[in-house]
Amino acid sequence: MTPSQNNPIGVIDSGVGGISVLKYIRGHLPHENLIYVADSKFAPYGEKSSEEITVRVLTVFDFLNKQEVKSVVVACNTATAASIQIVREKFDYPIIGMEPAVKPASLMSKNKVVGVLATAGTLLSAKFSALLEHHGNDIHFITQPCSGLVELVEQGDTESPELIALLKKYIDPLLKEEIDTLVLGCTHYSFLKTAIKKLMPEYIKIVDTGDAVSNYLKNVLIEKNMLNQNAKPGTTDFWTNSVDQNADKVISKLWGDNSKSFNFKGLWII
Repeated sequence: MTPSQNNPIGVIDSGVGGISVLKYIRGHLPHENLIYVADSKFAPYGEKSSEEITVRVLTVFDFLNKQEVKSVVVACNTATAASIQIVREKFDYPIIGMEPAVKPASLMSKNKVVGVLATAGTLLSAKFSALLEHHGNDIHFITQPCSGLVELVEQGDTESPELIALLKKYIDPLLKEEIDTLVLGCTHYSFLKTAIKKLMPEYIKIVDTGDAVSNYLKNVLIEKNMLNQNAKPGTTDFWTNSVDQNADKVISKLWGDNSKSFNFKGLWII
């Protein structure tokens, strides 16, 4: 059955990082009803096997299908790399994935030296390897796995001394290689842009994919005549399986100025 224009759009992530993408989606699609699902109990995905990640992604899709979504954005680079082909073969509505912004970064770089911050799961994936191979002919990509950052963002930490020290540990080797462009290869890292900028020279450009993915989603919905035609502002529902008692406060903090449309629904699965 073809989904109705009024059906919601699902946005999923291993945790709260995908809220950075959700913000862009809300900006591009103010009348759409959005359902955000954080699989925080099983975060981070970056150190799990592709098989484990796919099981989790299919579990989240099962929940969203019960909400009769018309499209899903997999707002997680690691989950996209591990399972996007599987879910696209399984479900017949538009499914949008994420991948590190290697192509735009390669076009932006003047000295052809680009740093990539990402999870180990993303960097080790066949999908990412193919991406580098396709765009890396004349670009020197320096990849940096960033263990521990996702866990801190999951706690709502975007600026503590512990976080800054960890960021510095990961960024300093890239600076020694004289990068002029930095790719944020995990949606959680978008919340760390302010902290990252303080650790790098101003001339280094930071690239993520949230805006581009949101614009692509809008174009797909227009092409398939699936845009919500309602004139009212859309709703935004948040679901999490986090065991943290402050999960609602963390989500509200990261959602930020959009608190008027903040609707915390609670646990989606135990």
